[in-house]
Amino acid sequence: MFTGIVTDVGEIESVTHTAQNRLHRVRILCHYDQTTIADGASIACNGTCLTVVLSGVAGGRTWFDVDVGTETLDVTTAKHWAAGTRLNLERALKIGDELGGHIVAGHVDGTATILTRDDQHGMARFEFCATPNLARFIAAKGSVTLDGVSLTVNSVRNEAFSVLTIPRTLDLTTLGNWRPDSEVNIEVDLMARYAARLSEMKCASSTEI
Repeated sequence: MFTGIVTDVGEIESVTHTAQNRLHRVRILCHYDQTTIADGASIACNGTCLTVVLSGVAGGRTWFDVDVGTETLDVTTAKHWAAGTRLNLERALKIGDELGGHIVAGHVDGTATILTRDDQHGMARFEFCATPNLARFIAAKGSVTLDGVSLTVNSVRNEAFSVLTIPRTLDLTTLGNWRPDSEVNIEVDLMARYAARLSEMKCASSTEI
């Protein structure tokens, strides 16, 4: 589990394609203490929970390797990752840690496209378009995770929704580089997903009576 509070911005050093290009071994540079990264640890990379398979230190900087499989390549923006790509990173939540954002599973549901960016007094308002199957889980004042960042939804209009980002978020994450027509990873709020499922089951039961 994660909270959507980014703790580092990493950079991809290399991407190695294996298994007929359906498995990518990705090496990511970061600022974490390498001694705290165990093989098998989970790290959210742009919102995608990935498993560390190896780690080390080179040139005074920590690196860790992850394998990105078919499902992740199909569903997320990982298919576009290359050397030099910057990623929002978050370590897995520990018992007793502060839940500063909202409960995030690290299981990306798909991608959303940035429609507009409106810069205003150091902040930025972004509008996105989500697919209909995901848009139904997005509500004004609810939570959404975009590229691993926990954000509050400002407004919703059909499949479009907007968020407002503060200067600190723009400075400490990759969001400052977001531009229209770019794709971002999206994970909808778990609570919204379960609420919708319960509602669907209730409607189905009523219909059967």
